[in-house]
Amino acid sequence: MNIGHAAADTGLSVKTIRYYEEIGLIEADRAANGYRDFGERHLDQLRFLAQARHLGFGLDECRRLLELYADPDRTSRSVRDLAIENLESVRAKITQLRTLETRLETLIDQCHGNDDPDCAILDSLEKGAHD
Repeated sequence: MNIGHAAADTGLSVKTIRYYEEIGLIEADRAANGYRDFGERHLDQLRFLAQARHLGFGLDECRRLLELYADPDRTSRSVRDLAIENLESVRAKITQLRTLETRLETLIDQCHGNDDPDCAILDSLEKGAHD
């Protein structure tokens, strides 16, 4: 199967699939003409990667998950530990987003939103640019 069909089948973009191959997450076979040839095993790996990325795993974690998936001697503890690390990262991002939300709410509340040119949002951005 060519890369376009693999992209359509997995929901990933052609660019993403090429990138995954470039960084060594997957290794497509090559047809006699040099074009990538994706078999069912490759499609399974790409679907696996898509799901892992949807769960917030980074590329390094995805690489590790693929290794664990392929390892018949893996322990579920290893997979669980990796998932716990990812959850901690997700929680840290949520905390950062909540802080950002509060800051934006404060700025919006401080902006009068009328016909005057004065704006607390722009003032804050300007101040931050000079800090």
